[in-house]
Amino acid sequence: MRERNAFVPEKRTNRELPFPVEWTLIMSHTYCCALFHCVFSTKERRKIIAPEIQPRLWAYIGGVARDHEMKALGVGGMDDHAHLLLSLPPSLPIAKAMREIKSASSRWMHETSGIPTFEWQEGYGAFSIGWAQVEGTLEYIARQQEHHRKRDFQAEFLAFLKKHRIEYDPQYVWG
Repeated sequence: MRERNAFVPEKRTNRELPFPVEWTLIMSHTYCCALFHCVFSTKERRKIIAPEIQPRLWAYIGGVARDHEMKALGVGGMDDHAHLLLSLPPSLPIAKAMREIKSASSRWMHETSGIPTFEWQEGYGAFSIGWAQVEGTLEYIARQQEHHRKRDFQAEFLAFLKKHRIEYDPQYVWG
């Protein structure tokens, strides 16, 4: 009798169903679609990211993502916060992804913008989305200037928490 491999079982028939179903499990690769709309602010929501540096910062963040095997499908924001649409590999937890992006981009801001006191807020929001929401999310990120004429970052962030049914204590949201 052949020894069974737990990861690639031999072909079988499921006898519990009213009709025979044959299945074979062969998974030589891992497939994952992990898309996150990430949002984080500057420390104390200071309006410190000058409009002239924003395109370079967003591009730099995209490069950090690429260097850590993520895909930044979209990056944008305002003078006090950033939005990212990230596709993560299955081996990378969202917490590590955010730590890499925020620390590298903060260091870049110190060295490039001449603002040695630049900091991101301690936390972040990471909201999972499905593939059907990618285009709308990218449009949302691209239209930040227009969007924030109507609503500030704090109202926007609370709306994300409510939309995704995330419980929060208002006294701890802003750190």
